[in-house]
Amino acid sequence: MNGIEKITQRITADAQAEIDRILGDAKAEAAKITAKYQAQAEAEAAELAARNQKAAAEREERLENTAQMEARKVALAAKQEMVDKAYALALKKLCAMPEEKYVQVLADLLAKASSTGTEEVIFSPKDQKKVGKAAVDLANKGGRKLKLSKETRPIQGGFILRAKNVEVNCAFDTLVRLQRAETAGAVVKKLFPEA
Repeated sequence: MNGIEKITQRITADAQAEIDRILGDAKAEAAKITAKYQAQAEAEAAELAARNQKAAAEREERLENTAQMEARKVALAAKQEMVDKAYALALKKLCAMPEEKYVQVLADLLAKASSTGTEEVIFSPKDQKKVGKAAVDLANKGGRKLKLSKETRPIQGGFILRAKNVEVNCAFDTLVRLQRAETAGAVVKKLFPEA
């Protein structure tokens, strides 16, 4: 029986060697496949991280640009408010001139605005009582025949000239608004020299 035992041991040893070789090959193949997929996973992870980093940088840039745009809008709104206040102050100062100077300004403006010299002059209720006659009389010294109207209008200062059905609006708020269109750039430069 020694011979059969030896043969059986040899077959078992050969089978074990074949099993060990197959297992070794399988482990090597598994390690190779694992390494390949590990490398692929690392490459994909690196690519994904790079894409995420790029996307994050782009988002950060967009947010920064949006914040800068909002800051410019706020600054522009503040500047616009200051320009509005400057023109409102100009109108207020026009209406608050000392009476003698106010009458002179109205008379000069009447002389320039009158085309026929015979128009009717409409003031605010306050100006009609306080300075209307004096301004018309002073403007008429140049040979005009302007007439002080009994009608009044709700204007802040200045006047409205009427000749038949045509009216020329020389109310101070209208004149300031018209001047604003022409002078806004200069006012902005004066108020904000760094802009």
